[in-house]
Amino acid sequence: MRQARRSPRELVDGALTGDRRALARLISLLESDTQAAAECVAHLHPRAGRAATVGVTGAPGTGKSTLVNELAKAFRRQGRTVGVIAIDPTSPFSGGAILGDRIRMRDLSGDDGVFIRSMATRGSLGGLARATADVACALDAAGFDVVLIETVGAGQSEVDIARTAGSVLVVEAPGLGDEVQAIKAGILEIADVLVVNKADREGAENTVRALQAMLDLGAAPRAVRHHGQVMDVPDSSPPADRASDWRPPIVKTVAVEGKGIDELVAAIDRHQTHLEASGEGEARRRQRAEAELETILRETLLARLRQQVGRVELDGVVDRVASRELDPYTAARTLIDG
Repeated sequence: MRQARRSPRELVDGALTGDRRALARLISLLESDTQAAAECVAHLHPRAGRAATVGVTGAPGTGKSTLVNELAKAFRRQGRTVGVIAIDPTSPFSGGAILGDRIRMRDLSGDDGVFIRSMATRGSLGGLARATADVACALDAAGFDVVLIETVGAGQSEVDIARTAGSVLVVEAPGLGDEVQAIKAGILEIADVLVVNKADREGAENTVRALQAMLDLGAAPRAVRHHGQVMDVPDSSPPADRASDWRPPIVKTVAVEGKGIDELVAAIDRHQTHLEASGEGEARRRQRAEAELETILRETLLARLRQQVGRVELDGVVDRVASRELDPYTAARTLIDG
């Protein structure tokens, strides 16, 4: 007999009481970008804010999925529950996504203290899916102690994770080319902990030295250019306290063998403690709230404008811009002013 469809509020209540099926359906609803999803977030938001959110980013091939798998097991050994959000890129051709991270993390299956959700980017830039923050909120409200967010691994576009996670791990690996490639890509600026994975490979020490040299040059800039816009990376400490700023530690790991994972967990915990002791945690939370609000406003206003203008009129303006009759700025003002 087919089970009756549950209302958004019932899904939220079920997720908050530990019903994993309700949590899975709730996350699917959050990904659908409907009014019901907004209603769910309204109930979840006041109950979130307790979990440690950890972003894991880096170039493809550095072993992020294996690292996340081992981190989850390490947190579970400490008795902490773990939610994992693994982002996979959506194909621009087929519109599909492999969503293979749950296959890589199959040894976590059967553990009631772990919940793994793969998400497709669905065209969203920045290494995350559009609903990533909402799903992290759901896992947080559902009582998970740690929420791990693994990005798609697209290099420079990964900086959005700094606006979503409390602690950001940037993963490097030797043998992928230039040791300072990540520096050129502009993602070292967002690192709270630097991880040299596959540290048993030749060249690992060179990678560590290159990262150390960058840290020795001084504090990394706290803003990066992302998709044509300057994105602030939180730095709330007053000038007098800059000497006590957090210096990203460099942790060597061999994730496939579980080596260095306990040291990495300890580094994450130290950073979480630093966030609260320094006041930077509160500053980051406010910045995340501002960024999320701006995103929602942008999407909502654009959707409202499209609805008011209409498809035919919008297509006509696009045609005029394409034929050089109208410049895009004037076109935008024309649409906004009605």
